[in-house]
Amino acid sequence: MNIRTDILLRVYIAFGLIVLLALAVLGQLFYVQVVEGDKWRAMADSLSTRFVNVEAARGNIYSVDGSLLATSVPEYELRMDMLAGGVADQEIFDEKVDSLAAKLSAFFGDKSSKQYSRMLRNARKDRERYVLLRRKVSHQQLKVVRKFPIFNMGRNRGALIVVQQNKRILPFKTLAARTIGYKNENVQPVGLEGAYSAYIDGESGKRLMQRMAGGVWKPVNPDIEIATKDGADIISTIDINMQDVAQRALEKQLIKSKADFGCVVLMEVATGEIRAVANFSKVSEGVYKEKFNYAIAQSAEPGSTFKLASYLSLLEDGKVDTGTMVDAEGGTFKVYNHRNRLVKTVKDSHLGLKVISVKKAFEESSNAAIAKLIYKHYLSDPEQFTSRLHNTLHLNTRAGLQIPGEGSPLVKTPQSKSWYKGLSLAQMAYGYEMKMTPLQMLTFYNAVANDGKMVAPMFVREIRRFGSTVENFGVRVIEDRIASEETISKLQGMLEGVVEEGTGKDVIKNPLYRIAGKTGTAQIADGKLGYKGKREYQSSFCGYFPADNPKYSMIVVLGNPIGAYYAALVAGPVFREVADMVFANDVQMYNPVKEVQNANNDRLPASKAGQTKALRSVYHAFGIKAAFATANGEYINAIDTNGGIETREVNTREGFVPDVVGMGLKDALYLVGNSGLKPYVKGRGKVMRQSLAGGLRVGRGSSIILELE
Repeated sequence: MNIRTDILLRVYIAFGLIVLLALAVLGQLFYVQVVEGDKWRAMADSLSTRFVNVEAARGNIYSVDGSLLATSVPEYELRMDMLAGGVADQEIFDEKVDSLAAKLSAFFGDKSSKQYSRMLRNARKDRERYVLLRRKVSHQQLKVVRKFPIFNMGRNRGALIVVQQNKRILPFKTLAARTIGYKNENVQPVGLEGAYSAYIDGESGKRLMQRMAGGVWKPVNPDIEIATKDGADIISTIDINMQDVAQRALEKQLIKSKADFGCVVLMEVATGEIRAVANFSKVSEGVYKEKFNYAIAQSAEPGSTFKLASYLSLLEDGKVDTGTMVDAEGGTFKVYNHRNRLVKTVKDSHLGLKVISVKKAFEESSNAAIAKLIYKHYLSDPEQFTSRLHNTLHLNTRAGLQIPGEGSPLVKTPQSKSWYKGLSLAQMAYGYEMKMTPLQMLTFYNAVANDGKMVAPMFVREIRRFGSTVENFGVRVIEDRIASEETISKLQGMLEGVVEEGTGKDVIKNPLYRIAGKTGTAQIADGKLGYKGKREYQSSFCGYFPADNPKYSMIVVLGNPIGAYYAALVAGPVFREVADMVFANDVQMYNPVKEVQNANNDRLPASKAGQTKALRSVYHAFGIKAAFATANGEYINAIDTNGGIETREVNTREGFVPDVVGMGLKDALYLVGNSGLKPYVKGRGKVMRQSLAGGLRVGRGSSIILELE
């Protein structure tokens, strides 16, 4: 074989191999495209598009009076598609891009007009389809932005891409913030937001997203493919006005006493509904923030407030009566063990008490007296004492709150490992060697105020969806009767005595209504050093009001106050301030006013002139029937006559002087100002004289002198 033939043969073989390889590739392509086409197309689609969850608008949380405590507001992310119709046209883009840049710059103020113009031009040059313009845009801002050049060209040509997100806000900022709580991923749920997230969250929707260059995902369709279902609304038991009073009173006292922390809980006696919960922690000198819910989570030794449970046991078991005399031994009681060795000397904060009645011992908060009584009557059978605390008073059981985080109480029994015969019994008598949360203690006091019926604390009254009730929460009774009617009545008298004659009389007593309660000052153990270490105290006052017909119960606790630490001086002022404000603003707690038959306006009680609606409301609240047949306007004037009080409509036309005699300054200034007059005020009280007569026609800007007395 010659060389030429050999070369040709090699060429033919190589060509054949190439043909065979080409046929193999074509065959594989056919197999992939036809036989496995659906599989690979689906995989390609899954890599470039996907469905993502769209968060539903969370339900609102309302206070019991209808105020909005927490809500979700839409917040938007603005992006731009540089291949949309209005932008793709070079002539339109060049004509309007600078105007758009100027509008964005002036509106948001984050970039100059030139910076915006350069960014938009570069993005169009790079053919970007998901350019970020701005995050955290409000709904009102979005409405303005939609009118900007290019964006106002319609949904498809306008190039604007809007991605909605939901932002949770608290309209009242810090009021009840810890009770409202929050729900975040990988964080323990807090408050109502966490406890009722299953209702509040709603149901997520679905949106198809497409992967763009740079790993950015953009919506394929501006509409959501699967619509969201908004969450349900929570109607809480919180009263926003009472909450405000409680927080202000607590913060003021914390600053004054330089305490480490404090809390206030206000509860409605009959229902257990919580009207206010305030919690503050010291973050720096004179600055307090709500960082921890001490009211429901902080288990600590309650101190003397626990004495109420000790006396309940003594009275209910027939060991003593309120008039039984006890020798307080000058305010000391020595506890001995079974070997007759002294193990503890219980002392009163103020020594000197000798032979006194059980009632007086309670009013003066004698540690020695109650330790001696419990030690004497239960030493041979301590379980008689502890079983009542556990089984009847439920002081060792969580209340089962509607929000998470309730602390665990600890009330020892003779079977407890740390039980010390004799000593534990004496210590427990005045609130040591045990732990309870402020709310657990309040629940017990509330039962005494409620004539023996113990009800669970409530934070949520109702769940609603689109205005319809989904679930209603009624009163949950823990124990129908914690003690006999006779014992409860005696305890109520003893609690009143604390405020009227005992440790609370100088600070908490109010001459306008009666308060019942108990002071408590407990030394806090200092780690391994116990009570021998640094002396720190927890001061508290727990009680209810009005004492003769209890409507609200309340507990105040302050931790480690500096200087004065006795409960009456530290916790008492907070209790008094909150109780006074609640009492002053709750007409139902006043003694009922005898109904006045007033068909012809005879003997209608005199009132200031003012808003007709307000006057009607006041008369209605006091059960007074008043006739307003001649007063259909917004404002009325009350006129004394021999037959009683007549009401006359106040002329409020602009250009005419209104008759404001008899009105308070606020209403008078409002009407005078609306009439175009310039007022000058003398004195204080209500308007007795005005320099221009009512009904007189005057020019706008005329002066009028209002004399008040």
